Amino acid sequence: STSAGKGEGEKDGVSTSTQGEGRLVEFTISNLDGEDGRTGTIKIQTHPEWAPIGVERFHELVETRFWKNCKFFRVVPNFMIQLGIQGDPEVQKQWRSKVLKDDPVMTTNARGMVTFATSGKDSRTTQIFINTNIKGNAFLDKQGFAPFGEVVEGMEIVDRIYDGDREKPNQGKIQNQGNVYLDKEFPRLSYFSDAKFV
Repeated sequence: STSAGKGEGEKDGVSTSTQGEGRLVEFTISNLDGEDGRTGTIKIQTHPEWAPIGVERFHELVETRFWKNCKFFRVVPNFMIQLGIQGDPEVQKQWRSKVLKDDPVMTTNARGMVTFATSGKDSRTTQIFINTNIKGNAFLDKQGFAPFGEVVEGMEIVDRIYDGDREKPNQGKIQNQGNVYLDKEFPRLSYFSDAKFV
C-alpha cells in the first residue's frame, strides 16, 4: 500500500493551538524483533516551527500517558511504521472526536520524520507514523502529511520494530477491542512501553 497513515472512523473538526517550545521525548519500545523481553529506546525531538498544532497534541498525548502499551499495528518495510490507537478502548473513545486542523507541510517526510496519520482534511487525532524509507517519502508531502518531529536517536531500534504482520491488524477491531484483540491475534507486535519528556 502506498497511502500513509490512513485512520478509520475519524471525523473532521477544528482545534486551535499556540506555538510552544520543541521538546525531547524518550520512548521505550518493547517486543523488538517480535521477541518478548527485547527492548530499546528512541528519542523524538518535536518542532513547533514545522507543525505547531501537531506538536501540541503529541505533547498532550505524552503528558496523559496515552502512548503506554500502544502497539505498532501497521508496519510496511522501507516505507513507514504506524501506531496511535490506545490499547484501552475507553481511553481511545475519548480522543476519537478530538480532531485537529491541518498544519501546512513545512518539511519533507524524510527517513526518521514523525507525522500524524490522517483520513482526509482536518482529521488528525492520535495516530502517528515514522517514515522508514531510506530515500524518504517525499510523495507524502503533496498529500498534506506534515512532519512535526524527528527521531534524533535510535533509528536502528526503529528498524527492529516487528514487521511480520504488515497491515493485517484491523483498525476497527483495535478501536473497539484494543489490546485484547491484538494480544490474541498478533502477539508479536512491538509497542511503546513507556514515554517521557527528557
